[in-house]
Amino acid sequence: MPAEAVAGIVVGAAPARPTGPRTKAAPPAAQRRAQQDPTWLRWSLTAAALLAVAALVGVPLVNVFVEALRDGVGAYFANLFGDPDTRHSMLLTATVVPIALVANIVFGVAAAWAISRFSFPGRTLLTALIDLPFAVSPVVAGLMFVLIFGLQGYFGAFLRRDGYSAMPYVVAAVVVFVVAVVYLWRRPSSARARQGHWRHPWLVIGGGGAVLFGLLVVIQQRLGIWPRNESLKIIFNTPGLVLATAFVTFPFVARELIPVMESVGPDEELAALSLGASGWEMFWTVTVPNVKWGLVYGIILCNARAIGEFGAVYVVSGHIAGQTDTMPLRIEKLFQEYNLPGSFAVSSVLMMLALLTLIAKSKLETRVPSAKVASKLANNASTSNATRTQT
Repeated sequence: MPAEAVAGIVVGAAPARPTGPRTKAAPPAAQRRAQQDPTWLRWSLTAAALLAVAALVGVPLVNVFVEALRDGVGAYFANLFGDPDTRHSMLLTATVVPIALVANIVFGVAAAWAISRFSFPGRTLLTALIDLPFAVSPVVAGLMFVLIFGLQGYFGAFLRRDGYSAMPYVVAAVVVFVVAVVYLWRRPSSARARQGHWRHPWLVIGGGGAVLFGLLVVIQQRLGIWPRNESLKIIFNTPGLVLATAFVTFPFVARELIPVMESVGPDEELAALSLGASGWEMFWTVTVPNVKWGLVYGIILCNARAIGEFGAVYVVSGHIAGQTDTMPLRIEKLFQEYNLPGSFAVSSVLMMLALLTLIAKSKLETRVPSAKVASKLANNASTSNATRTQT
């Protein structure tokens, strides 16, 4: 047979049909059932998990409110607001926690910005130091502050002799630092817009900062704002409580912001700077909207940890009723005094704050973008910015 005919037969031939028996594909429901664990195993594991949560969390939670309200609502509020030491503990907690929270927000944003946007010597060390409070016991952290600021500590003798003499210099240094940061943030990013003093920022910061520092020190000394020849008490006082609480809680904001800022990337911020935005405008209009939910999430966790802190605060407070007792310390003291209704009443307040924190945390978990989503958004934004530049 000619080769052309053979080729035509081969080309025009119909595909061979399978001679074996056909096997029908399993329906999707059957496939899912085949890939799942047995029903009895799933129900057993679920029941065991629910039983453990109910025994370890549910029963103690309900018991706190039952014991707090055992003598009635009137007795409950009397235990909370009728005791002056308990009222002072709630007021002190409401004072210490916001101060520590603001300090951690400032530090967390600055640390996250530096770690996620720049490569510098000591970057790994800074990241490790941020995690230090997670590895150190709170009691050890409190003891550290006692050894530094206590009467027998490194600065104890100076603080006891004339501790307030350093306050004018400390306040002046903080004000100069804040003014320098604001000046650098407000400096135009475009070289054409940098006229006059904007061209020499470090000269302005150095000279102007020295003049401002000297003026602030002289003004404070002339006005006699700070006492003279008096001891400055940090340990067993509110400043020590703030330092201990801030140290224990400062990783939370930074640790929530670093992965979010790294996943979002600097593309939108560079685009804003290239369009003439200043550092301040870029931060508030680009950076903050991109990381706002991560920032709020970190603030909630930091606030919850600060309210319930016990170990470090116990060491630096001295446990003085009506002066240095926070709410957790007050609960422990009421329990030791066999005032169980009062102890459970204060515990119920902390429990309600914990429940509110848990609800807010659950709501925000859906709002914080994952790394994949944030990276996709950043890539889309950079692509759109490149398209606009080309057009």
